Amino acid sequence: MYVAVKGGEAAIRNAHRLLADRRRGDRSVPALRLDQVVEQLGLGVDRVMSEGSLYDKELAALAIVQARGDLIEAIFLVRAYRTTLPRFGYTKPIDTAAMLVERRVSATYKDLPGGQLLGPTFDYTHRLLDPDLAAGAPVDASEQRDEAAAERMPRVSEILAHEGLIETDVELPDDHETGDITRQPLEFPMERDIRLQALSRGDEGFLLALGYSTQRGYGRNHPFVGEVRIGEVELELEVPELPFPVTLGRIRVTECQMVNQFKGSAKAPPQFTRGYGLVFGQSERKAMAMSLCDRALRAREFGEDVVAAAQDEEFVISHSDNVQATGFVEHLKLPHYVDFQAELDLVRRMRAEHDGRNDAETESREAAE
Repeated sequence: MYVAVKGGEAAIRNAHRLLADRRRGDRSVPALRLDQVVEQLGLGVDRVMSEGSLYDKELAALAIVQARGDLIEAIFLVRAYRTTLPRFGYTKPIDTAAMLVERRVSATYKDLPGGQLLGPTFDYTHRLLDPDLAAGAPVDASEQRDEAAAERMPRVSEILAHEGLIETDVELPDDHETGDITRQPLEFPMERDIRLQALSRGDEGFLLALGYSTQRGYGRNHPFVGEVRIGEVELELEVPELPFPVTLGRIRVTECQMVNQFKGSAKAPPQFTRGYGLVFGQSERKAMAMSLCDRALRAREFGEDVVAAAQDEEFVISHSDNVQATGFVEHLKLPHYVDFQAELDLVRRMRAEHDGRNDAETESREAAE
């Protein structure tokens, strides 16, 4: 039983004013502009957009500033705002093979059609703090060049598929309606399209830990990164009055195809299977963790034993949403006075009964002596 808070409006208003004051910080330091956050804290912006299920860099930057850098609070703000927006329709599935690629790496083939593009990445840095950044050192623009590749790059999975060494893409029936977790309650067991949506906006840290667990033996995973690619894709909307789709613009996404071993079954020959991840912006760690979890959650589909947490669909999906998790954990700060008094009375009665039994046993021993 939860007790509603009554009164204290003045204290709450003061708490809000104090929060605004702490958010602004030292007035001698220039206030953060949203364009600074978008341009210089881009990976944080991308995470908020992905887990907030809303692609809008400026709104994500606003949420980060309002939340004082607390990304989960920022994600909460974005999701709350998202519920106020009208729904005009659904775009066509994006074609990631036609992506304007700025980063593309594969751990399975050194030489592959289209080549490997390192792009912007921390992978080859030394992880040493750079004091020049603190001094505001300018970037030498003469050393920069655009590595985005305009030509179509076939996926690594298509190379394996040509030899029949990887499972085929699932062909959905024409009457299949893709689910929408923002409008429909989750039900278990769920179709893979619903599960992928939930994973895509799941908490990065939670999915990373689960993905890591599969690599350490808690689940049947021996993964290879078939491909990670980051770049821009076109969004197209089919308008009933027009005979052709309308291009709405481009968004940046990260896609990961994870390749896993499969020994085969009575229905399928030995081949590689897929784990898939797709998220907004540049977030390859999240896309990789998502693809590891996706493959682990397909255990029953391949007749594998479900023995690990990462293979348990209800466990993973029910606990991957950081907004729901935050709400349930932080509600413990709300008044639980009636509940606690009831528990307190119960413990006191149990303690009295315990002490009474001990006293009786003591008296019985003394009488026997």
